[in-house]
Amino acid sequence: MTKNNYYPPNGMSRLDRRTVLGALASSVAVVAFARGALAQETALPDTAVATDVDDAEGAMPAIAGPQPFSFEWLDARMIEAAQVDYVAPNDAPEVIADLDYDSYRKIQFDPQRARWDGDGSLFRLHAFHPGWLYKQTVAIHEVVDGVQTPMVFSTDDFLYYDDLASRVPDHTELPGVAGFRLNTTLNRADLFDEMISFVGASYFRALARGNSYGLSARGLAINTGLGGEEEFPRFTEFWLERPKAGQEDAILYAALDSPSCTGAYRFVIRPGAETTIDVTAKLHFRQDVEQLGVAALTSMFLFDEKNSHSFDDYRPQVHDSNALMVMRTDGDVLWRPLNNPPRLASTYLNEPNLKSFGLIQRDRNFVDYQDAGAHYHDRPSVLIEPQGEWGEGAVRLVEIPSDLEGNDNIVSFWVPAEKPLAGESRDYAYRLRWGALGTDRDGDRAWIVSTLAGQGGTSGVSEGKQTLRKFVIDFEGGLMARLSADAEMEPVVTLSAGKVEHIALSKVENTTIWRLVIDVDGENEKLVELVAHVAGFNRKLTETWIYQWMRK
Repeated sequence: MTKNNYYPPNGMSRLDRRTVLGALASSVAVVAFARGALAQETALPDTAVATDVDDAEGAMPAIAGPQPFSFEWLDARMIEAAQVDYVAPNDAPEVIADLDYDSYRKIQFDPQRARWDGDGSLFRLHAFHPGWLYKQTVAIHEVVDGVQTPMVFSTDDFLYYDDLASRVPDHTELPGVAGFRLNTTLNRADLFDEMISFVGASYFRALARGNSYGLSARGLAINTGLGGEEEFPRFTEFWLERPKAGQEDAILYAALDSPSCTGAYRFVIRPGAETTIDVTAKLHFRQDVEQLGVAALTSMFLFDEKNSHSFDDYRPQVHDSNALMVMRTDGDVLWRPLNNPPRLASTYLNEPNLKSFGLIQRDRNFVDYQDAGAHYHDRPSVLIEPQGEWGEGAVRLVEIPSDLEGNDNIVSFWVPAEKPLAGESRDYAYRLRWGALGTDRDGDRAWIVSTLAGQGGTSGVSEGKQTLRKFVIDFEGGLMARLSADAEMEPVVTLSAGKVEHIALSKVENTTIWRLVIDVDGENEKLVELVAHVAGFNRKLTETWIYQWMRK
């Protein structure tokens, strides 16, 4: 099953990013993963939103006119939908026949037709046009004072350029839209910038002040990377509360549908220097689910300093995120640098004391990437903070081999310990924080600045063990930064396999950086998990570094 997650570019043309398709063989902690997508690149154009509501047996009935609306009503509707068999959506009638990539780029939503313009609202709603990849549309409804009314879009709402203008029927109502975006005064009081967009399956992405688009969030993941066919639940219908004059948050709701599950979602979005999204998800299961992925994120990691030798590229790093970060309630921070592995890899972190987790872009300077077009230094990080009791479970990270930066090859999500069963309902609430996160150096524990890797043994020696690998972890900040070079501290290193040949901890001269060097002999193992931190003075002094060394 292939998921389309293409975000249309704006007038400043950028290449689309294509997510990897594949089913890869697994061994040890490696699993097969079937996944396909066309992923996002940067700010979206003004295009349209789509809806998909069928009157076929088992499908949710279309909403024709004004009706009462509440989250409770939506949840009851999704409970009822879960009692009948799933009906796959039909393709919407084509408004413009045979749209291809180049033609689709010539369509923009007309900003003069933005909804909520001129009534004191701090938000503007733009839609994405149906067609090309978006043959299945979504429905959008406006909610005012507890009453829902369908939002109708037509060809009058869009600008069609070049040869498209003669192919578009005038004043024609669209059968739905592909998705939508909300603009707000995110960076300047006089300019409505794009802040969040929903388009393609259950994917959405947001921006904080100063960010450019990078990773995406996902409403739900089902059976990701388990060797069989992955299921892509999709948001089929949206309800947006019309913002009151001066209202600083946007509130919207969504219906989710898939062969295994239905869901009612509520989103409360607060834009700013850090944009937050409070998510409430009420899930109802038609079928047993082998693995549920809650609060899923998808990103791209091609290379950084530790694996750049595999790419002939002038840029020192190319990635939307460079690590999975897990924060525990006791203050411990786990830092798992991302890899572009030789075969598909999977990591589970069992977390009974979870405070938050997410994908982080820690390097924030242009010189870290040297990419004047992609602006990787501006890509947002996302942290997920569970609200309420989630029970036992694990944070899972999936890494897919990739040789193109257009591939979204990183996925992370929460896996509950108990598998959902048919007829069961579950509620999850969490906060998504978007922005330049994971860069706070003010705590007591030193943070991980970089991870380097290479041939193990003594530098400059031509002959060495081929099974030997050197890992270099740099720590900066915290209480360690003010310690003298002769301070007594202890590196704590554990391995899942192989053996440690050498460990050294030293302060880099004329800096506040401490460098931990570990030489590991992987012996005959194909996979070695490493965990390291620095302790001293009766406390843990650093973040906990976790790494997966996968040998070819």
